[in-house]
Amino acid sequence: MDNTTNIVIGLVVLAWLLSRQVQKRLVREDRKPIVLLILLALGLVQLGVFLKVSAAPSTGIVLLLVVSLLVATAFGVIRAYTVRLWRSEGQLWRQGTWLTMGLWLAAIGVHIGLDFLIDGAATAKGVGSASLLLYVAMSLGAQRLVVQSRANRVAHA
Repeated sequence: MDNTTNIVIGLVVLAWLLSRQVQKRLVREDRKPIVLLILLALGLVQLGVFLKVSAAPSTGIVLLLVVSLLVATAFGVIRAYTVRLWRSEGQLWRQGTWLTMGLWLAAIGVHIGLDFLIDGAATAKGVGSASLLLYVAMSLGAQRLVVQSRANRVAHA
């Protein structure tokens, strides 16, 4: 896939995620992380295809990608604490706040900034945009784990 396709797919996924973040939803422990696994698989495939058709990444590029994924995870953990959890009529609910949305946008902004660093250091341009879905999946996964952990504590309190 070319950079434009990667970016468009990433932006569509981000818009969908942002809309879901602020919706009032039930917390269900038995829910499988299907969307997360799909994003993770697509992200790995996108990055793998990109790396296969481009020049081999340098150690610096690999390190920048790892830093990018660690930043994504950190944003996910931080964002998880901005999600409201409450009990109503015997059910546990969740809803992201304006801060949750702002942190998603900041996370993507940081990824774009890291894209410039990665692309500036790369022999093959586009490594950063090829890793966008993987970045989103890592961030969403970290957020999901922490929100679920918080929800478990609320449910048993």
